[in-house]
Amino acid sequence: MAGETHGASAAEVPGGVAAALAPLVRHLLGEDLPVAIRCWDGSRLGPGRAPATVVVRSPRALRRLLWAPGELGLARAYVAGDLDLEGDVFALVGLDDVIEGRGDGRGLSLGVTGARAAWQAARRLGALGPPPAPPAEEARRGWRRHTPRGDAGAISHHYDVSNDFYRLVLDEEMVYSCAYFASAEMDLAAAQRAKFELVCRKLGLRPGMRLLDVGCGWGGLVLHAARHHGVQAVGITLSRAQQELAAKRVAEAGLGDQIRVERRDYRDIDDGPYDAIASIGMFEHVGAGQARAYFDTLFQGLASRGRLLNHAIARPPGTRGVHRRSFINRYVFPDSELLELGRTITAMQESGFEVRDVESLREHYARTLRCWVANLESNWPQAQRLAGPARARTWRLYMAGCCRNFEHGQLGVNQVLAVKRGPGGASGMPAHRTGMVLTSL
Repeated sequence: MAGETHGASAAEVPGGVAAALAPLVRHLLGEDLPVAIRCWDGSRLGPGRAPATVVVRSPRALRRLLWAPGELGLARAYVAGDLDLEGDVFALVGLDDVIEGRGDGRGLSLGVTGARAAWQAARRLGALGPPPAPPAEEARRGWRRHTPRGDAGAISHHYDVSNDFYRLVLDEEMVYSCAYFASAEMDLAAAQRAKFELVCRKLGLRPGMRLLDVGCGWGGLVLHAARHHGVQAVGITLSRAQQELAAKRVAEAGLGDQIRVERRDYRDIDDGPYDAIASIGMFEHVGAGQARAYFDTLFQGLASRGRLLNHAIARPPGTRGVHRRSFINRYVFPDSELLELGRTITAMQESGFEVRDVESLREHYARTLRCWVANLESNWPQAQRLAGPARARTWRLYMAGCCRNFEHGQLGVNQVLAVKRGPGGASGMPAHRTGMVLTSL
């Protein structure tokens, strides 16, 4: 997409626009640039044959960086079309490693030298001026964090985009969480079905049991559990688009007598007891201050000896959570919070659960995200038509960046299985782990 192209021309800037940007670029990336940079006047920096190219389409990209000198400014420029990315998107998101290695370990930070170089470049290029308005896709909060109304707004921002758009990016099962590649040759759809089966076996599902799926998405898990394990399932979500499509899928499968999908807040779970509860990709939206209350609610909703499977992304110990001015918080998951795994387990135990099993799926999520990025890029024109160019750009950047974080161990994802003990401490759990999850899926 072309952005605004007015500003200083090559004739007005000796050496062209690239020469004016060179001190800033070299401050961030060093002398041997790992990518190419092409400017709106056609001037270039970097190697002639590079794995990726950053295209500076407008002087407004520089102005955005001046007013938000870090990740957020660059993200706004890309989402708005003032910057573009050509070539391997993973090479581009990997630039953060280069920047971090040259700085203080906090990622993109201009510092005094960089700020001076950015200001001088902006002055030479005629880019000085008031802050450009953020792209319309940036979350506009009119809510209090982690309240029923706030959570509904945050969920709608992310999930009520376009079911057809998500169908392009995901797989035939419409699953928006980490897959489980039980074998190297599995494709994404098979790996998502394997993840469903892994969850069902950990929960010990049997015919006639009641299952609650909190944050059920488009209904994939409840459909699998009803078809293959004979349960009575309830799925709840705050997304209208998800609920409507999930209910349609249930009806088309002829499973309306076994499955009910509702728009409901987790705080309104009052129809227990359930024999098992799944929370997959939901806990990230709850908030650190609400973690104990969340698990209290799930504990109360379980029957004696009932099991909970909490599948959630976690940040490493000693790292900060999602910053409110980060790209992820502003454009992707408003108000999301990631807890360190130990804190999550502590909150579960404080609510009365006994934690019985923890499994990391970090590498599986990296592979899942690479599949999603490949799906998006192979359907790029259609994705832009369905969600809009800015939204498609947002998803491309966020999924590639998250993939890098999982590959490098900067994010983790874990399945934590817990049980509500019965009288005398009875758990109903098998004596050995192989009795809970068979090795062949």
